[in-house]
Amino acid sequence: MDCERTNLMVCTGLEVRVQAARTTPGLVRTLVESRLVSWGLAVLRDDVTLIASELVTNAVRQTSGREIRVRFTREARGVLLAVWDSSNVLPKRKRAADVMAPDAAALERENEDDSGGRGLPIVDLLSSECGVNATDPTGKWVWARVRV
Repeated sequence: MDCERTNLMVCTGLEVRVQAARTTPGLVRTLVESRLVSWGLAVLRDDVTLIASELVTNAVRQTSGREIRVRFTREARGVLLAVWDSSNVLPKRKRAADVMAPDAAALERENEDDSGGRGLPIVDLLSSECGVNATDPTGKWVWARVRV
């Protein structure tokens, strides 16, 4: 974390390693929200905390019980949030139009297993840009940039 000590502590980043647990998305949302407020970027709170929740939830699902990493950085015109997990499975991206369209079949019992896949289209809609970068030897960073 890059911080400067003056009369106030000013931080331009957040980097944490946390256990991939069901409670982790809530913890990360709290950390991200706190950092946004301290940066004077509370206007981004709703979008960025939702993005954080989606990315962290996906990472927890991919690496249950293992470590995930979160990097949150202030940029000149916004923020960059990245979440790392150790899985080599790349996210499957559905089109936002398919996810947001009404789907009566989704309520049918045989479609209960198809409850995932909506997070990344939401991230895509709320962010200025987003993507995935594989890491060596394993894992990936899934990231989203949000501009003011």
